[in-house]
Order: sequence, then structure tokens, then C-alpha cells
Amino acid sequence: MATANQSPASADMPWGTVLLAGLVLALSNFMVVLDITIANVSVPHIAGGLGISPSEGTWVITSYAVAEAICVPLTGWLARRFGEVKVFVAGMIGFGFFSFMCGTAPSLGALVAFRIGQGLAGGPIMPISQTLLLRIFPKDKHAMAMAIWSMTTLVGSDRITLSCATI
Repeated sequence: MATANQSPASADMPWGTVLLAGLVLALSNFMVVLDITIANVSVPHIAGGLGISPSEGTWVITSYAVAEAICVPLTGWLARRFGEVKVFVAGMIGFGFFSFMCGTAPSLGALVAFRIGQGLAGGPIMPISQTLLLRIFPKDKHAMAMAIWSMTTLVGSDRITLSCATI
């Protein structure tokens, strides 16, 4: 039975398992945030590698951002329809698959299509990772869970800022 300061899901989980799950959820958030901005740094290299202009290379950034912006508002409906964990796992698998496909893309069209897939798969990861963190951590540890989650968001975007500063 869950006590007053525990959520039902965290009552049966050992603290080590809760921390490990929290780390996985926070790192998944880091991965998605990093991927939102990582192409900004890489556009000149992508454009050179594909033999396109840098302005055409910005489609790599735009395609991901638009696909994610479309998918994020659908996350609540997807989670209620299929379950939060299933949507999260499907998003992680899809994100990994499309990330691999982006790395093997032979043309700009293929890369843009794969980045759209990444955005659609990655869109639900960020909001669902928050929901799952709040579900597995006891209520008295929610602030700590959100602090860890927020740090991964800031570090993911700051990592790109630091990379840009060194180039």
C-alpha cells in the first residue's frame, strides 16, 4: 500500500530502481533536446557532404522542428490511447531507428525525410519522460526528479552552445 508521500507506482520499487529509471528518463530527454539543436552546428558539414548549399541544409533543422511541433500536442491523446510506457518505448525505438537512418542518408531528400521521422518519434519523449518521472518518484521527491530532468534539458542545449563557441 502506498503511503501518503508515495505514488502507487513507486511504492513497490526499490530506491535504486527508481533512481535508475529516473536516470534513463532524464537521459532520453537529454538526447531529444540535444538532437533539436545539434544540426545547427553541423549544417555546413552536412551541406558540404551532400553537395548542397548551406541554405538548403537548413531544411535538416526545420524538418525536425516542425515534425516535433506537430507531434508534441498529440502526446496526451497518444498516451491515453496506447499507454504512456508504450508510447515512450515506441518513441525511443523510432528515434533510434531514424537517427541511424539519418547517419546513412545519401541525399538531402532522404535526410529531411528521416529527420521528420526523428521529430515525430522524438516529440512524445520529452513530455512523457516528465510524466513517468512524476509517476515513479515519491511525491516528496518530485522536486528532485524535476530538477534532474531540467538539468538534462539545460545541459543538452548548453552543450551545443559550447560546441558552437569552440568552432
